[in-house]
Amino acid sequence: MVEKTLTAMKVAQSTTEMREMDLPEISADAALLKVEVAGVCGTDVSQYRLPLRAGPMIMGHENVGYLTSVGKTFAERKGVKEGDLVFLEHYLPCGNCEWDHLGEYRHCAATDWFYNPEAIRYGYTSIDIAPSLWGGFSQYLYLAPNAVLHKVPDGVTPEEAGTGTPMANGVQWALFEGGVGYASTVLIQGPGQQGLSCVMASKHAGADCIIITGTSKDAKRLEVAKAFGADFVIDVDDEDPIERIMEITGGRGVDVALDCTVGATGSPTIMAIEAAKRRGATLVVQGEDSEIASFPIGRLTRKYITMKSARGHSYRAVELGLRQIASHRFPLELMTTHRFGLTEVDHAIKSVSGQGAPGAIHVSVMPWM
Repeated sequence: MVEKTLTAMKVAQSTTEMREMDLPEISADAALLKVEVAGVCGTDVSQYRLPLRAGPMIMGHENVGYLTSVGKTFAERKGVKEGDLVFLEHYLPCGNCEWDHLGEYRHCAATDWFYNPEAIRYGYTSIDIAPSLWGGFSQYLYLAPNAVLHKVPDGVTPEEAGTGTPMANGVQWALFEGGVGYASTVLIQGPGQQGLSCVMASKHAGADCIIITGTSKDAKRLEVAKAFGADFVIDVDDEDPIERIMEITGGRGVDVALDCTVGATGSPTIMAIEAAKRRGATLVVQGEDSEIASFPIGRLTRKYITMKSARGHSYRAVELGLRQIASHRFPLELMTTHRFGLTEVDHAIKSVSGQGAPGAIHVSVMPWM
């Protein structure tokens, strides 16, 4: 058994260094993951730019790999064995609260680093917390007793499974939060990996009309959206999105609006309120709009609009996301655009932000490449 692992470690704001680290001793209730793919998320872009909250850290929270050094108790509890290909959720829940019993680990205080300074979560935790290997930008990753795993379905490659996080978000936001189903008219704002996953989830669920918006720089992504089932694409730099949406829907508006934008000019939420149908639409907001000085609460209530927050995903959303990947219904190769090794993590993250390799959508870090 190897005793060292190579890592790409964030050591300062927007700064990565290659470091070799010792592998930990694995107890009966723990395991190691040999990381095959670590996806780069839009959250990684924003977190990479921030100063360190604590000590250096290994980023990477969208992780897929093969189990190795599996403790006996861990194997029995999880129903896994050495050599299994698994998708690892980034949440590390307490296992005792009401949210965890519902499979809603994202809401567990033990792993909620937004509000709990002691929280532990894969891809966001300092190496000062033993045993240090808390991120996927590494050849090996430590699996704690409370790690949440999903077996990757047969016939799905590690790289395909690496889209599991955005795919799960698409299922969660479009289907569970937005209620998209047969005959739905859906507006998806933003054609990044999250927005494209919402397109696939909506199409799979039977939506009648899927509209997606982007900017002129998103031309390639909008073409991918069409391949995934979007019925109409709108370049907001070239045409008024509200006028076009009303033209498409015959003045009725949309049933569901999903905000998958990052740093958009203006307010996607205000636009969605205007694009919503006259009565009973649902808005799902995952972005963090700047504060709106004059929010049209009257317009929201008169239209009987329900507004929900989209934040992460549930256990079931991951299971359904992996099943959707396994269906091979959609040409995922159009979204999985770039692959980088550990020495290129800085470039990989910047590519997702639009400052590195051109045309990046879903970027994979492959530690053994």
